[in-house]
Amino acid sequence: MTEANTAVEELGAEYFQDPYAVHERLRAQRPVSPVILPGGGAPVWLVTGYAEVRAALADPRLSKSPPGWDPDPDSIFGALDVHMLNSDPPDHGRLRRLVSKAFTARRVAELRPRITAITTALLDEISAEAEVDLLASFAFPLPITVICELLGIPVADRDDFRAWSASIVSNTVTPDVFMEHATSMVGYFRALLAVKRREPADDLLSALVMARDEGDGLREAELISMVFLLLVAGHETTVNLIAGGVLALLLNPAELGRLRADPSLRGAAVEELLRYTSPVNHATYRFATEPIEIGGALIGRGEPVVVALSSANRDPGRFADPDRLDLGRDSSGQLAFGYGIHYCLGAPLARLEAGIAFGALLERFGSMTLAVPFGSLRWRPSTLIHGLESLPVRLVPLSVQCHEYQDQDDDEDPEGFRGVL
Repeated sequence: MTEANTAVEELGAEYFQDPYAVHERLRAQRPVSPVILPGGGAPVWLVTGYAEVRAALADPRLSKSPPGWDPDPDSIFGALDVHMLNSDPPDHGRLRRLVSKAFTARRVAELRPRITAITTALLDEISAEAEVDLLASFAFPLPITVICELLGIPVADRDDFRAWSASIVSNTVTPDVFMEHATSMVGYFRALLAVKRREPADDLLSALVMARDEGDGLREAELISMVFLLLVAGHETTVNLIAGGVLALLLNPAELGRLRADPSLRGAAVEELLRYTSPVNHATYRFATEPIEIGGALIGRGEPVVVALSSANRDPGRFADPDRLDLGRDSSGQLAFGYGIHYCLGAPLARLEAGIAFGALLERFGSMTLAVPFGSLRWRPSTLIHGLESLPVRLVPLSVQCHEYQDQDDDEDPEGFRGVL
């Protein structure tokens, strides 16, 4: 699949830790490069330039399935792979319409009080002055609780979902563990849908079961696959946006102080943190339906194409000084949620959850600092998402900090308190 004088580069584990540096190097050479992703496998075309990424995301000649792809609906892969993100028109539109009403801006806005209540309850569980893993105690349970309630899935099973999801998106999980977790997930969904058939409720899964059973063109494998997609995509992006966003702010204290001082920046901050952190590193695979050219690369029919969203968001040809976090930047055009017909359906929900989460953290805690050296943080071994394994932080509530300040001698400089981030 290579052109003359273009070698296939095999990417190593460093790509998990810092994909941005790899993208910067590849972009400087050419906007589309043949690589082998970490974990091995066949070469893929990795698209890294902003213009090329945007064009590829909207190109109908790039299909979401390879030529001749026809999974057995009774197999594990058939049950997990036939969702709208892996579908082309007309199936894509049919599947997306079934759930799109649940994720409109108006319907999502109606969730604000409940999301706020969940956020408050989670932060109440964090002790008055504590060192905590903010990912496990806040960034994960917030979006998983929201999506479980929306779908009608027992929140008590969220730890199982976390383990299954980690395996599904991992590049390094063994085939045996992958199949074990995928089989467990499919079995869980089948049992859950059987319950929804017997005891329908006012939730999205019950509505999908009704659509399936009333002959709305939804096959049983598509129903299971839809549940899988909504659950995994419905929390992974937001988990990694919240955790990665907090880390970015902690590493950029001037921007953290700027956001603390001006709450009106919160909307722009979410957009910039989406651009800067790109919680979805790659879009899912695409395959050329015919020979095409992208960014000067000649791609043959059936060859896989991987579009690097995080690289596009750090392309200096589109965003000036892209490796600098700037909450006042115009981040419009960032591609964290993709582009084209597969633009993330849950984008309004992710934006709302992140905005509430960042605001609540700043209002609750007067000091947030990393509890470990930055170099000790580890990123999950996935090329699909860019997410931390944990985020140990020290938190001091504003109430405690204010009390400490009031106990200071009157002649102490109050700026020592006001300057704390």
